[in-house]
Amino acid sequence: MDLKQIKQIIDLMKRSELTEFAVEEEGFKLKIRRGATGLPIVSTSPGSNPPFAYAEPASASAPAPAAAPATPAPAGDEAGVTYVKSPMVGTFYRAASPESKPFADVGTKVVENSVICIIEAMKIMNEIQAETKGAVLEVLVENGQPVEYGQKLFKIKQ
Repeated sequence: MDLKQIKQIIDLMKRSELTEFAVEEEGFKLKIRRGATGLPIVSTSPGSNPPFAYAEPASASAPAPAAAPATPAPAGDEAGVTYVKSPMVGTFYRAASPESKPFADVGTKVVENSVICIIEAMKIMNEIQAETKGAVLEVLVENGQPVEYGQKLFKIKQ
């Protein structure tokens, strides 16, 4: 499934009463649903490729590398601590809307499928899951700030 097809699905959702759409093809799962703000929220299953890839401007002619899902990476010097990293370039949001409470705050207990933040990329809200069990020790990014691929977002104690 390419970006053009995903955009067509989102346009269809905007024009209709559709509130949720899911598709699975060749090991790739895509789920789009309307969030509290009415904007589409895209989530992919752990281990699947994201709906689009990001290419560095300098290598625009080269094939774009596929962005990895938000996978915790073990900290080198801290036992039992993992970091949730950004699977894409975008804008980091701690909550679904400015009026909503944050998905995860310091001390929040999370499990593998807990949504801990949203990253907006190309006007699509992508839910980011913890993909590990534990408690949030630190939120490493301010709400509304841009994030880079692979940037550490949360510090989690297992």
